[in-house]
Amino acid sequence: METPSKLLLKLSKRLFNNSDKQVRFIEALINPKSFLPCILWCQEKPENLHFIVEEPITWQPSFIDRLSLGAKPGQHPLHEQGYFYCLDFSSVFAASTLLTIKQPIQVIFDMCAAPGGKSIFAWKLLQPELLVSNEVIGKRLGMLISNFKRCHISPSIVVNRDSSIFAESIPLSSDLVIVDAPCTGQSLLAKGEKAPGCFHPSAINKSANRQKRIIANSAHIVAPQGYLAYMTCTYSPEENEEVCEWLLKKFPQFQTVEISHLKDYQSHLTTIPCYRIFPQDGLGVGAFTALFKNTDEGDKQVLDINSLSTIWINIYGNEPSKSEVS
Repeated sequence: METPSKLLLKLSKRLFNNSDKQVRFIEALINPKSFLPCILWCQEKPENLHFIVEEPITWQPSFIDRLSLGAKPGQHPLHEQGYFYCLDFSSVFAASTLLTIKQPIQVIFDMCAAPGGKSIFAWKLLQPELLVSNEVIGKRLGMLISNFKRCHISPSIVVNRDSSIFAESIPLSSDLVIVDAPCTGQSLLAKGEKAPGCFHPSAINKSANRQKRIIANSAHIVAPQGYLAYMTCTYSPEENEEVCEWLLKKFPQFQTVEISHLKDYQSHLTTIPCYRIFPQDGLGVGAFTALFKNTDEGDKQVLDINSLSTIWINIYGNEPSKSEVS
């Protein structure tokens, strides 16, 4: 096995008390293995499917399939036709907290949306009146819009602004806000990709501070009795459990929601309900996830689509059916 860096060794010891678990975690990053491909069905699944589908996990949504190792769904004609979206099963794990939501969801706001997997998952599961997906990094907008067009995600709007603008302009307006937070990307190593400096304390602290800023702005737009979903694809506690604990102190009206189907994945690094998988678990490259509820009893604010008119891109070139979504 390749010699791990001192910073990776240090992180492994923070994450796991058991030395065997430390070794398995390090091995998964230094010598990455392939995971089962996974697809999200955006349209009705055809009868004659040429994929070999693996047995689903008990909590796996019906619109998700894990395929046999080595399958290449992205090369299938149905992919280009928008029947499905390819994603890592770690993303399914992270987004599965939304399965707990039983109340009607009219407005979903995805704050860090590109390339679109979490937005599409939420749209498919909750069937909102409107999906608003924001991506602040301009060069990532193209892939987000392309995926929405290909998969026929409607009604949807793509916006391109800093989170602070929405905190000021559309407070208390969204039934569900998703924050798939930008992070150090440590799980990229489990894919065999590069993530230079991802274990360095300065990079982790910079990322954690940015995440706190984004999640705080996002909290402002969650409607009373609405939900805030937080997730990352990194391992550092500073970017995960510590961000959640910080949110609860800053916004005491928010409470964490216990996710019964993920109880076996409860993080041992905190007492609040939040959940992790690691690459050595075999389900995907790794993820952290938590769901919060705004317990305030106040009134939800109407989301005025026209107030976004200077900053939004309507995917299909038509006005949404309602200029206001309540």
